[in-house]
Amino acid sequence: MWNVLLSFSGLVALIQLLFLPFFPESPAYLLLQKDNKAGCLKAMKQLWGEGNYHTEFDDLMKEKAITKGTKIMNVLEVLRERSVYPQLCTMVLLLLSLQLCGLKIFRTANLQENIIPYVSLGVSISELISIIFCSSIIERLGRKVLLKGGYWIMGSLLAAITVTLSLQDWYFWMPYCSLALIILFTVVFAVGP
Repeated sequence: MWNVLLSFSGLVALIQLLFLPFFPESPAYLLLQKDNKAGCLKAMKQLWGEGNYHTEFDDLMKEKAITKGTKIMNVLEVLRERSVYPQLCTMVLLLLSLQLCGLKIFRTANLQENIIPYVSLGVSISELISIIFCSSIIERLGRKVLLKGGYWIMGSLLAAITVTLSLQDWYFWMPYCSLALIILFTVVFAVGP
Protein backbone atom coordinates (compact mmCIF):
# COMPACT_ATOMS: atom_id res chain seq x y z
CA MET A 1 0.00 0.00 0.00
CA TRP A 2 3.02 2.35 -0.30
CA ASN A 3 1.60 3.87 -3.48
CA VAL A 4 -1.59 4.95 -1.66
CA LEU A 5 0.49 6.48 1.13
CA LEU A 6 2.76 8.26 -1.35
CA SER A 7 -0.15 9.60 -3.37
CA PHE A 8 -1.89 10.90 -0.22
CA SER A 9 0.91 13.41 0.41
CA GLY A 10 0.65 14.45 -3.22
CA LEU A 11 -3.10 14.99 -2.83
CA VAL A 12 -2.58 17.18 0.23
CA ALA A 13 0.07 19.18 -1.64
CA LEU A 14 -2.28 19.61 -4.60
CA ILE A 15 -5.10 20.91 -2.36
CA GLN A 16 -2.73 23.37 -0.72
CA LEU A 17 -1.39 24.43 -4.11
CA LEU A 18 -4.89 25.15 -5.40
CA PHE A 19 -5.85 27.33 -2.44
CA LEU A 20 -2.53 29.04 -1.73
CA PRO A 21 -2.86 31.77 -4.41
CA PHE A 22 -6.03 33.03 -2.71
CA PHE A 23 -4.28 33.76 0.59
CA PRO A 24 -2.25 36.89 1.26
CA GLU A 25 1.27 37.01 2.59
CA SER A 26 1.64 36.97 6.36
CA PRO A 27 0.90 40.41 7.88
CA ALA A 28 4.02 40.15 10.03
CA TYR A 29 6.14 39.33 6.97
CA LEU A 30 4.68 42.25 5.02
CA LEU A 31 5.33 44.72 7.83
CA LEU A 32 8.57 43.48 9.37
CA GLN A 33 10.39 42.26 6.26
CA LYS A 34 8.87 44.24 3.40
CA ASP A 35 7.99 47.42 5.38
CA ASN A 36 4.58 47.48 3.69
CA LYS A 37 2.11 48.98 6.19
CA ALA A 38 -0.81 49.17 3.76
CA GLY A 39 -0.24 45.59 2.62
CA CYS A 40 -0.09 44.45 6.24
CA LEU A 41 -3.47 46.03 7.07
CA LYS A 42 -5.00 44.69 3.85
CA ALA A 43 -3.73 41.17 4.67
CA MET A 44 -5.16 41.40 8.19
CA LYS A 45 -8.57 42.35 6.79
CA GLN A 46 -8.43 39.59 4.20
CA LEU A 47 -7.41 36.96 6.75
CA TRP A 48 -9.57 38.00 9.71
CA GLY A 49 -12.47 39.89 8.09
CA GLU A 50 -13.58 43.43 8.67
CA GLY A 51 -12.66 44.84 12.03
CA ASN A 52 -10.29 47.04 13.94
CA TYR A 53 -6.77 45.58 13.97
CA HIS A 54 -4.96 48.56 15.42
CA THR A 55 -3.95 46.58 18.53
CA GLU A 56 -2.34 43.82 16.44
CA PHE A 57 -0.82 46.38 14.09
CA ASP A 58 0.59 48.34 17.05
CA ASP A 59 2.07 45.12 18.47
CA LEU A 60 3.78 44.47 15.13
CA MET A 61 5.06 48.06 15.04
CA LYS A 62 6.48 47.62 18.57
CA GLU A 63 8.13 44.38 17.46
CA LYS A 64 9.55 46.20 14.45
CA ALA A 65 10.92 48.96 16.68
CA ILE A 66 12.49 46.42 19.03
CA THR A 67 14.11 44.46 16.23
CA LYS A 68 15.19 47.53 14.26
CA GLY A 69 18.58 47.71 15.95
CA THR A 70 18.95 43.93 16.04
CA LYS A 71 21.32 42.44 13.54
CA ILE A 72 19.86 39.62 11.46
CA MET A 73 22.13 36.62 11.85
CA ASN A 74 23.24 34.42 8.99
CA VAL A 75 23.32 30.63 9.20
CA LEU A 76 26.91 30.35 10.47
CA GLU A 77 26.28 32.93 13.21
CA VAL A 78 23.20 31.00 14.32
CA LEU A 79 25.22 27.76 14.44
CA ARG A 80 27.80 29.48 16.68
CA GLU A 81 25.11 30.75 19.07
CA ARG A 82 25.05 28.42 22.09
CA SER A 83 21.52 29.37 23.12
CA VAL A 84 20.04 27.61 20.05
CA TYR A 85 21.91 24.31 20.52
CA PRO A 86 18.95 22.47 22.14
CA GLN A 87 16.64 23.43 19.27
CA LEU A 88 19.32 22.64 16.71
CA CYS A 89 19.95 19.19 18.23
CA THR A 90 16.21 18.49 18.22
CA MET A 91 15.96 19.46 14.56
CA VAL A 92 18.94 17.32 13.53
CA LEU A 93 17.61 14.30 15.45
CA LEU A 94 14.20 14.75 13.83
CA LEU A 95 15.74 14.93 10.36
CA LEU A 96 17.80 11.82 10.99
CA SER A 97 14.84 9.87 12.36
CA LEU A 98 12.68 10.86 9.39
CA GLN A 99 15.20 9.19 7.12
CA LEU A 100 14.54 5.84 8.80
CA CYS A 101 10.97 6.10 7.55
CA GLY A 102 12.25 6.19 3.97
CA LEU A 103 13.97 2.80 4.19
CA LYS A 104 10.82 1.01 3.00
CA ILE A 105 10.68 2.95 -0.27
CA PHE A 106 14.36 2.23 -0.90
CA ARG A 107 13.64 -1.48 -0.52
CA THR A 108 10.63 -1.15 -2.82
CA ALA A 109 12.92 0.47 -5.39
CA ASN A 110 14.98 -2.76 -5.36
CA LEU A 111 18.15 -1.13 -4.07
CA GLN A 112 20.73 -3.48 -2.63
CA GLU A 113 20.36 -3.86 1.14
CA ASN A 114 23.98 -2.99 1.84
CA ILE A 115 23.74 0.46 0.21
CA ILE A 116 20.40 1.53 1.74
CA PRO A 117 21.98 3.00 4.93
CA TYR A 118 24.36 5.08 2.81
CA VAL A 119 21.52 6.26 0.59
CA SER A 120 19.52 7.22 3.67
CA LEU A 121 22.52 9.13 5.03
CA GLY A 122 22.93 10.89 1.69
CA VAL A 123 19.27 11.93 1.73
CA SER A 124 19.68 13.29 5.27
CA ILE A 125 22.73 15.32 4.32
CA SER A 126 21.08 16.69 1.19
CA GLU A 127 18.01 17.66 3.23
CA LEU A 128 20.14 19.43 5.82
CA ILE A 129 22.03 21.35 3.12
CA SER A 130 18.71 22.25 1.51
CA ILE A 131 17.34 23.64 4.76
CA ILE A 132 20.44 25.78 5.22
CA PHE A 133 20.16 26.96 1.61
CA CYS A 134 16.46 27.70 2.08
CA SER A 135 17.07 29.96 5.07
CA SER A 136 19.23 32.20 2.91
CA ILE A 137 16.72 32.53 0.03
CA ILE A 138 13.42 32.63 1.92
CA GLU A 139 13.70 36.33 2.68
CA ARG A 140 14.50 37.16 -0.94
CA LEU A 141 11.73 35.17 -2.61
CA GLY A 142 9.11 35.02 0.12
CA ARG A 143 7.35 32.03 1.60
CA LYS A 144 4.48 32.06 -0.86
CA VAL A 145 6.75 31.65 -3.90
CA LEU A 146 8.68 28.82 -2.26
CA LEU A 147 5.47 27.05 -1.25
CA LYS A 148 3.79 27.32 -4.65
CA GLY A 149 6.88 26.35 -6.62
CA GLY A 150 7.76 23.61 -4.17
CA TYR A 151 4.32 22.01 -4.36
CA TRP A 152 4.27 22.09 -8.16
CA ILE A 153 7.68 20.47 -8.38
CA MET A 154 6.87 17.95 -5.62
CA GLY A 155 3.67 16.92 -7.41
CA SER A 156 5.60 16.35 -10.62
CA LEU A 157 8.28 14.39 -8.79
CA LEU A 158 5.67 12.19 -7.07
CA ALA A 159 4.19 11.35 -10.46
CA ALA A 160 7.65 10.54 -11.82
CA ILE A 161 8.50 8.40 -8.76
CA THR A 162 5.28 6.43 -9.27
CA VAL A 163 6.21 5.79 -12.91
CA THR A 164 9.78 4.75 -12.13
CA LEU A 165 8.69 2.42 -9.34
CA SER A 166 6.16 0.83 -11.68
CA LEU A 167 8.79 0.30 -14.40
CA GLN A 168 11.61 -0.90 -12.15
CA ASP A 169 11.26 -4.53 -13.23
CA TRP A 170 11.60 -3.64 -16.92
CA TYR A 171 14.88 -1.71 -16.83
CA PHE A 172 17.92 -2.39 -14.64
CA TRP A 173 18.66 1.33 -14.21
CA MET A 174 15.16 2.32 -13.09
CA PRO A 175 15.83 1.86 -9.33
CA TYR A 176 18.59 4.45 -9.56
CA CYS A 177 16.22 6.79 -11.35
CA SER A 178 13.76 6.30 -8.48
CA LEU A 179 16.52 7.02 -5.99
CA ALA A 180 17.51 10.24 -7.73
CA LEU A 181 13.88 11.39 -7.82
CA ILE A 182 13.42 10.59 -4.12
CA ILE A 183 16.50 12.62 -3.19
CA LEU A 184 15.30 15.47 -5.42
CA PHE A 185 11.85 15.29 -3.79
CA THR A 186 13.47 15.58 -0.35
CA VAL A 187 15.53 18.57 -1.43
CA VAL A 188 12.52 20.35 -2.96
CA PHE A 189 10.46 19.63 0.17
CA ALA A 190 13.19 21.06 2.39
CA VAL A 191 13.59 24.22 0.31
CA GLY A 192 9.88 24.78 -0.40
CA PRO A 193 7.16 23.48 1.91
